[in-house]
Amino acid sequence: MIAVVDYGVNNLRSVVRALEAAGAEGTLTSDPATVARADRVVVPGVGHFDSAMRTLTRTGLGDAIRSVAEVGRPVLGICLGLQVCCASSEEAPGLPGLGLLPGRVIRFRTTLPVPHVGWAEVTGTPAAGAHPVVGALLRDGPQFYYHVHSYHPADVPEPSVLAVAEYEDPFPTIIGSENVLGAQFHPEKSQQAGVELLRAFTRWAP
Repeated sequence: MIAVVDYGVNNLRSVVRALEAAGAEGTLTSDPATVARADRVVVPGVGHFDSAMRTLTRTGLGDAIRSVAEVGRPVLGICLGLQVCCASSEEAPGLPGLGLLPGRVIRFRTTLPVPHVGWAEVTGTPAAGAHPVVGALLRDGPQFYYHVHSYHPADVPEPSVLAVAEYEDPFPTIIGSENVLGAQFHPEKSQQAGVELLRAFTRWAP
């Protein structure tokens, strides 16, 4: 069972539909027990780090997501879901994240308009080649994925940066650590490239 975590943020049902397009069934749930026993977990989201983390903590969903990661089952964070899996975010100083992915989250330092909205070319790093989800997707060259965000991962150790995009300057847009993967973009809005990423995640056996 693939649990799609419902923690009061936007864009959840489109993720369920995208999983269906990838040939998998996602169960949208706000029940920590259901999340904890899932075979794999997707943490989607559009929203604010502060309210997201407070909801995850208050409801027990954060602990349930951690428990899935700790026993080695696959976890995918999408956009805000990636960000809450990191250690912290400038969007909510002093409030810790789930700590499942390395690095922190910072606001764009750019002269371009923020948020960054639109398609961006995503290029795999040397670390991507060996990753069972990302490697095959980006082996033949960059892919375009749809981004909507004001914040992005930073200070991520090189082995955990699996792909980068550029918005005036490069930034990590896919990061990973063991059985946890994060995508700063929206696979569910990225047409076939996004469906292929979700399909690869549903078949991943870390």
